Amino acid sequence: MKYFQRFLPHLLALLGFVLLSLAYFYPVLQGKQISQSDIVQYTGMAKEQNDFRQQTGEEPYWTNSAFGGMPTYQLGAKYPHNYIKSVDSLLRFLPRPADYLFLYFLGFYILLCVLKIDPLKAFFGALAFGFSTYLIVILGVGHNAKAHAIAYMPMVVAGVLLVFQKRFIVGGLLTMVAAALEIQANHFQMTYYLLLLLIVIAVYYIYALAKAKEFKNIAKAMGVFAVAGILALGANASNLWATAEYTEFSTRGKNELTLGLDGEKIETKSGMSYEYITEYSYGIFESFNLIAPRLFGGGNAEKLDEKSNLYDFFIGLGAPENDALEYANNAPTYWGDQPIVAAPAYIGAVVFFWFVLGMFTEKRKLKYAFLAGAVLSLLLSWGKNFPLLTDFFISYFPLYNKFRAVSSIQVILEMCIPVIAILGLHSFFKLDKDEQWKALWKSASVALGILALLFVSKSAFNFAGGSDAYFRQAYGEIGQPFIDALKEDRKAMYSSDLLRSMGLIALVFAIFWLFIKERMSQVMALVLAGSVMVLDLIVIDKNYVNAQDFVSAREVMEPFQPTPADLKILQDTDPNFRVYEPSQGMASGRTSYFHKSIGGYSAVKPQRMQQLYDYQISQNNIQVLNMLNVKYVIQTTDEGQPIPLQNPNANGNAWFVNEIKAVNSADAEMQALDSLNTKTTAVLNRKDFISQAKELENKKFQTDSLSSIKLISYEPNYLKYISENSQNGVGVFSEIYYPKGWKVTIDGQEVEMFRVNFVLRALQIPAGKHTIEFTFEPEVVQKGSSIALFSSMGMLLLILGGLYNERKKGITTH
Repeated sequence: MKYFQRFLPHLLALLGFVLLSLAYFYPVLQGKQISQSDIVQYTGMAKEQNDFRQQTGEEPYWTNSAFGGMPTYQLGAKYPHNYIKSVDSLLRFLPRPADYLFLYFLGFYILLCVLKIDPLKAFFGALAFGFSTYLIVILGVGHNAKAHAIAYMPMVVAGVLLVFQKRFIVGGLLTMVAAALEIQANHFQMTYYLLLLLIVIAVYYIYALAKAKEFKNIAKAMGVFAVAGILALGANASNLWATAEYTEFSTRGKNELTLGLDGEKIETKSGMSYEYITEYSYGIFESFNLIAPRLFGGGNAEKLDEKSNLYDFFIGLGAPENDALEYANNAPTYWGDQPIVAAPAYIGAVVFFWFVLGMFTEKRKLKYAFLAGAVLSLLLSWGKNFPLLTDFFISYFPLYNKFRAVSSIQVILEMCIPVIAILGLHSFFKLDKDEQWKALWKSASVALGILALLFVSKSAFNFAGGSDAYFRQAYGEIGQPFIDALKEDRKAMYSSDLLRSMGLIALVFAIFWLFIKERMSQVMALVLAGSVMVLDLIVIDKNYVNAQDFVSAREVMEPFQPTPADLKILQDTDPNFRVYEPSQGMASGRTSYFHKSIGGYSAVKPQRMQQLYDYQISQNNIQVLNMLNVKYVIQTTDEGQPIPLQNPNANGNAWFVNEIKAVNSADAEMQALDSLNTKTTAVLNRKDFISQAKELENKKFQTDSLSSIKLISYEPNYLKYISENSQNGVGVFSEIYYPKGWKVTIDGQEVEMFRVNFVLRALQIPAGKHTIEFTFEPEVVQKGSSIALFSSMGMLLLILGGLYNERKKGITTH
């Protein structure tokens, strides 16, 4: 009974997390699903893969439906022996996205319990973290992998803290499992940011242990971390290895082109330019929207009401009230430094107040490690607005230049600030009354003082947004009056949200003052103040993610409906042609949902296909479309109707060429495509394929009317051709060259393929009739799965051994 009573508060907290997760996303109880823009695109991209898996029960690991062809490693590929994913599935038992919200709560609650916070305070602390606006908004737009990784961050930190607190077994096991789950979430940018925080925490503890001359414990901790890290990585070996392999071929890999579209020199060797990496940089003053949500206009499309200046502006133009309100409900009020913002990254005025309180009341110096992590993440989130630090990290920190949207590193701050806030709250109630009062008024003075200073500094801002020039020009004569009305609304939002935050802090101050005066109990004060904090966050969250974002399950499962153009193309029984939809460009999964597309939607696009699009396809090079076997181009009429235009000159699935033109660089490869007749000539990079260039260049290959290469069997990961030719020749295949995993045979004998025309596969084919087979059997999956199996077995043995040891220790103690 005593054992049950000990765990009862934690069970109640878990029950509360379940209920609150379901309550916030209550439409899931009606069978509805949230419509997430990024997941819609993913659904389009992964359609061929998912259909093949459902039909055959096998995993293809390759899709031809996106970017002409690419591995599915970042499209939800399933790997053998991925047992850590099964553990994750057990934890995410609620319907999506309530499952991620529950994980937010659970992970942070564990962290606070490790920090010896009592259950009630830890419960409200978990809510403070989970309802942080940014964490809710990423669920609304479909950044599920990011949310998934963020949710496990606190759990990893908890394990690391336990190890440094010399609880090596429990801490090591928690670190191992949490790190494995973190890696399995498959958002390496978030995991990388977590590592930066862990480095800060480790430096703090190592310094403290070294100062106390506890070098043996430092060695033990490092040993525990090494074992935990190796097994966590090993349990995820397939995905990690596959991702690392593919990254080199993606836009995150090395860029071989040195000349830009206009012939200018490209300085960066990485696939991502400095401008691309830092495009989403937080404004320095914009960071204050962490404590006053709409200080810089909120998001790109804010909902204003009938009292707004924008509403009055449209009424003044003679617009009906409903139309005026509709315009006001999509007001471009955001005027910060980032190009697009769905919502402000608001952590809560009350949380900020408690954070300041924590700096006064918390005696443990560990708070400074979390403070350092928060400050580092804030400074790095400024990106190009703080080039001194950003440039240093891009230049000298390994892998930092592989990630874009640097503003998202604020997730570390959004974890660290609530930690200090709850530590402060916990310490506050341990003080005597005089010390409580002193800490309370000091904290209120600092928090309210910052907000008041911002309020009186209002005149220092011009409230001009980056998109204002566009609206000024697009609206003609009424453009400037429109901007004037918009600026007035921005000013009103600035003032009202500062006053709102000040009011919330004043309210919590009053609650704690009543507690100090013994007008209410500690529990009552905690519940009231915690409720104010939670309601504040939920009210803001609901402005951006609410029941209106949910639709029927069918709409989520079938996000795209075929147009007459799609239906017409789908009547074509040719097994493997491609479709190009210029209106979608290279940033949409719609076309991939119905056809094999040369475009797609991914943060890790195949680099050479993106470059081919930028340099050739977007410049309307029909020969490049021909070599990619683009049989249909979906154009849009003046009335906005899509129509399928058949390309009679598409080269087909494969063909023989008459000659090979050898060049010495990637730039020369790309330039050769400007005027290449892809039906008769193929261009080969001599530098990358030395032996083939020596053997094939300056030769003429004879073909006749009977020469052919026909595709007779198609699966995403298997292609079978029959070739016929009276002479030895070179066959070019309209398939994307990817050297890792594709096995090629001619009549059962393995041969080597090579790359031509910047992106395509080619083979030397002997005279006569032959069977040619391409099979995708990635070695990284086979070897990675074996490593994952042994690592998972090792993890299980360590967990069983750890549980036995803890039980034995408990029996001995009692």
